[in-house]
Order: sequence, then structure tokens, then C-alpha cells
Amino acid sequence: MALTISKIQQRGRNEINKPSKLLIILAIVALPVLLIIKQPDYGTAAAFLIATVLMLITAGIDKRYIIITSILVVISVPLLYNFVLPEHAKKRIDIFLNPESDPRGSGYNIIQSKLAIGAGGLTGMGFLKGNQTQLGFLYPKTTDFVFAVIGEEWGFIVAGTVIILYVFMVTRCLYIAKTAKGEIGSLIATGITGIFLFHMVENIGMVMGLLPITGVPLPFISYGGSSLITNFICIGLLLNISSKRQKTIFVK
Repeated sequence: MALTISKIQQRGRNEINKPSKLLIILAIVALPVLLIIKQPDYGTAAAFLIATVLMLITAGIDKRYIIITSILVVISVPLLYNFVLPEHAKKRIDIFLNPESDPRGSGYNIIQSKLAIGAGGLTGMGFLKGNQTQLGFLYPKTTDFVFAVIGEEWGFIVAGTVIILYVFMVTRCLYIAKTAKGEIGSLIATGITGIFLFHMVENIGMVMGLLPITGVPLPFISYGGSSLITNFICIGLLLNISSKRQKTIFVK
């Protein structure tokens, strides 16, 4: 996606705003997104869309497209919920809005997750001493709900520190995107920023009951080899872009 937008940008700043070019980009994005939804994996598809939106904004897309898209999203959300989303996806949204409606079924994990985070208090219950996480009340504790383990066993201080570190990482990614030497580097860094940002916000948000539950991992913390390798590849790309960033940004 970044390569496609970069190729269009080489021909001029306003090239991205031509309807024909924008449709080509959206078609390229739609293919992998639809395949991911087919899995079904709505979380990864959403991360892909967020990254695409950020790259389009970085590429200089006109504000009118953003406004039109926002209006279409607002209109389409109730239609998608009632006529497109499968029952299990609707159930997740319903449980997000009212987890107590099915406390022993679909709402069980989110209730246990919030209990775990609340039980941690300021300093936590101690390493491997959490009631909800270590006694099997919360599952899966090593992947989707790993932040609940941190909150219960290490408390608010460590959990807050983890969030601060993620915010620092995202701001550094944005800085790399802003100071990248070329357009392609800037777009790649922006896309990676979008992926990290979505995974961080969605995973922590769903564990705290602030967002619907999806199967997205917490970067660098959730168990999973493929996720970790992908994250390291993204960091490698960012380091490469950073090493070639503009050298004149600090010159007066």
C-alpha cells in the first residue's frame, strides 16, 4: 500500500486526489482486507484500514474525501450491524455494551478481566499470585488478555508504565515518519504507526471494557511467534528509515 501511494505521489502532490487514482488504491486495499474478513479476523482488517487511512492523510488526501467518508461510515454502521455482520460479531458488540447480560457466556471474559485489573490495585498482588489469572478464571491470559495479567499481578504503576512506553513508541514512530528523507519512507513509517497504535489501543481498551473484544495481540507482550516476528520486522523498517532521515531538520 505504501509503495502504491508513493508511486502516485512521485507524479505530483495532487495526484492522490484524482478519483481514478484513489479508486485504484482503494481496490488494492480492498482485496487483502476482504480476504482477512473472510477468515474471519475483523481486528486485523481494522488495523489494516487504520494504517491505510493514516497513509492517505500523510499522502495529502483532500479534506472533502475525509468528510464524505466520515458521513458514509456514520450512515453505514447501523446498516452493517443489522444486515451484514454475522451473529458472533453482533454478539461481541452487544456484550461490549452490556457484558452483564451474559455473565457466564460471552460476557464472562470481559467481566473477569475487569475484576483482575481492579484487584491489582496500585502495586498488584505479586508475580504469579493473581487470583483471576492464575486460578484459571481468565482465558487466554497469555495472548488477548495479557494486559489484565499485568494489571492484576503488577498493579496500576506497572500497567501505567506499559501504556506510557507504548505512547512513547508511537510518538517516535510519528517522528520518524515526519522526518523521513523520502515520501516512501514517510508513508511506510506512518502505516507501521497505525498498526502499532490500533493494536495498543484495541487490546488495552478491550481488556478494560472500553472497546469490543477482538483477537488482536498486544505488541511485544502477547504470546505468539508470528506476531513478534512481524513487530520486529516493522521496527527494523523504522530503524532503516530513521537512519536515512532528513539531516537538515535541526539546522537553523
